[in-house]
Amino acid sequence: MSGAADGVEVTPLFGAARGCSTFEQRLLRFSGPSAGRSDAASDEVLYVLEGRAEAVVDGRRHGLEPGVACYLPRGTTWSIGETTGTGLLSVVVPDPPEGESRPAVVSRTSRSRATAGRAFELLACPDIGCRSVTQFIGLVPPGRAPDHFHTYDEVIYILEGEGALEIDGEAAPLRAGSCIHLPARLVHCLANTGDTELRLLGVFRPAGSPAEAYYPDGTAAVVPGSED
Repeated sequence: MSGAADGVEVTPLFGAARGCSTFEQRLLRFSGPSAGRSDAASDEVLYVLEGRAEAVVDGRRHGLEPGVACYLPRGTTWSIGETTGTGLLSVVVPDPPEGESRPAVVSRTSRSRATAGRAFELLACPDIGCRSVTQFIGLVPPGRAPDHFHTYDEVIYILEGEGALEIDGEAAPLRAGSCIHLPARLVHCLANTGDTELRLLGVFRPAGSPAEAYYPDGTAAVVPGSED
């Protein structure tokens, strides 16, 4: 169900109503300038899916385009000015850690390796002052990784490619626009069933490394080369 007000259409994806109390994942679509937005109780991380816009974040202007991410600590006031029609993926993080932090606008970083030939690019994360979550781009080559779990709670949005989410012997197809909530310690496999790289946007808490994973027996999945 969607709602529109002040130049923005909001489409909820995951939240408490769907069993995800750790996050609120939603799509924001701006067709024109918006009123100022602020949340005194929650952090928020944004990712530009499409379009271009000018954002004003605590009085400072930033250009937004696909691939750019924003970290908005609680209490940050922001708005969208001129826009070509901009789609953002928003993840709201209630009850973030105490402490002062500053908003940041970031682009993709260099790739780092994870298990099973997978890679990731960090966006909003502790390195830029975001202590509440880690936001990243995941890059999944064709094929299937072993079943595994994480110790963090995660929401995922598929950006490009085709795949399947496998849990307890059942599989659900994935494509661009699919969204996923993975509670901590849920054994799963996200397989790439296509011929090209599958790209996803992940946000998880507590913050850490996207490479941290464990096999069903609890042993750590080792990133290739890290044992040298």
